[in-house]
Amino acid sequence: MIDLEQQYRLWAEKTDCPDLKHELTAIEHEAEAIRERFYKGLEFGTGGMRGLMGAGPNRINIYTVRKATQGLANHLRNMNLPGNVSAVIAYDSRYKSRDFALEAALVLAKNGIKAFVFKEIAPTPLLSFAVRELQADAGIVITASHNSKEYNGYKVYNRLGGQITDELAGKITTEIEKIDDVFAIETAGQKEAEEKGLLVWIGDEILNKYLAETEKLIIDKTLVHESAHELTAVYSPLHGTGLVPLTRLFERCGFTGLRIVHQQAAADPEFPTVVYPNPEEEAACSLAICQASELDADIVLVTDPDADRIGLVVKNDEGRYQHLTGNQTGALLIDYLLQARCRQGTLPPNGVIVKTIVTSELGAKIAANYGVGHVDVLTGFKYIGEKIAEFEESGHHTFLFGYEESYGYLIGHHVRDKDAVQTALVIAEMALYHKKNGSNLYKRLQQLFEEYGHYRETLINVNLAGVEGQTRIALIMDTLRRKTPDFLSAYGIKAVRDYLSGKEQDLLAGTETPLNLPVSNVLYYVLDGDSWCCVRPSGTEPKLKIYLAVRGDTAQAAQERLQGLATSFSHFINSHTK
Repeated sequence: MIDLEQQYRLWAEKTDCPDLKHELTAIEHEAEAIRERFYKGLEFGTGGMRGLMGAGPNRINIYTVRKATQGLANHLRNMNLPGNVSAVIAYDSRYKSRDFALEAALVLAKNGIKAFVFKEIAPTPLLSFAVRELQADAGIVITASHNSKEYNGYKVYNRLGGQITDELAGKITTEIEKIDDVFAIETAGQKEAEEKGLLVWIGDEILNKYLAETEKLIIDKTLVHESAHELTAVYSPLHGTGLVPLTRLFERCGFTGLRIVHQQAAADPEFPTVVYPNPEEEAACSLAICQASELDADIVLVTDPDADRIGLVVKNDEGRYQHLTGNQTGALLIDYLLQARCRQGTLPPNGVIVKTIVTSELGAKIAANYGVGHVDVLTGFKYIGEKIAEFEESGHHTFLFGYEESYGYLIGHHVRDKDAVQTALVIAEMALYHKKNGSNLYKRLQQLFEEYGHYRETLINVNLAGVEGQTRIALIMDTLRRKTPDFLSAYGIKAVRDYLSGKEQDLLAGTETPLNLPVSNVLYYVLDGDSWCCVRPSGTEPKLKIYLAVRGDTAQAAQERLQGLATSFSHFINSHTK
């Protein structure tokens, strides 16, 4: 049992960070505030760790960053790697991101591990590329992705440039948990580390190599070379890291019609123009849409602060700008990439796309039409990166595209994480192709619906913060495991997949079969007519996520089915959160 008062007093006495000391003094008589900061430590998992910034073990601060980094350093030393061990560190535009990156670097340096650190803010995909390019043994990126300004985070990458998966995360966690005193972790002096070559700053050389490699993703080079200037695109980096790499890439490739949303161009940890800097949110795209309307732009592109997710807005038949879902953008990209490869004669016979289990089936249907298979993985792009490595080792498949419904995409595997910068380039080529052929992305999407069925999806986020929230989430998942909700019978429930037990129950046949995916706290319900729903706790935020997906013969039928399913699930959740 954690003695909260004792922990609080220890931190108040030992912290030498003025901001943290001031915070601890301010909450001295606030029992709930102390409880929230000290009742547990931030959990380190396959997504690293993410949380509110502040004092205590349940917050992101220099001490929790040092602890995670010392655990990583201990793991790397345990591996007995040949030669000089190294890691690459990148950071985004959030408060204290650069400070945390330097703290991590100096912990590594103290352990004799060379740290390559970007001089300036850098997108997460550029970190992935740099790990591969520099042949480093690990990578760290300081970011909280699309969370609000109060958050920050710490993600770890393997030597292939992919986010760590379960086995490696477990080994690092074991080392982290061995550290009892965060205040005893030593760091090197910056000047000494630089002089010894244990702290090396990365300039534009890595970015230039990344851009050159990314430019190779253009499929129809003649089209882009001759007509790129004809596309008008509005772009917002949402005060994050995407501005420099994306604008330089578009300039290299001749897309001179790119227009920047200047109110959101500057890197700013306040994110002053948005509540949530998330391209999934239509509100985050409003300024870009406004500018697009004035310019009559063809498309709108919006990237999140660490530039690994991208949102796409297109013009509909009425001339209004419509925000596409991650699934819809993914379907369009699959359609274009496979179609273009067919035209070029470069579609490999063993090609495959990879998607997460909570991603729409539309993309898989389109791929099958081109003779391309698909592989499902658990939620998280780390599992897509893992599959790419497996394909390279076995040679059984050629990776063509990976994506998830939460606006993450990957085309070229010189990066092993979702990459909004390279995706923006391919979207621009795709939009240009349809424009030159008298169409646009909205019209093509409607054609796909007519051909494959009207797929509709939605996500219900149930925010349950704090100690009580975590207890409530656990209770809901336990309730669902004990008894499948009665309301799902109206949707023709066929099977239940429990990824925690690793078993699928076929309710029609009365059989049980193993699932060939890692253990995860996820429940997936297979329904009639290419419909499904999935429930899981978020791995990075205090919320329960409920994914719903349906297919209908018409747009109206699909929407009605989706709304009915959403209403039923919302009633069920509300009855268990009061």
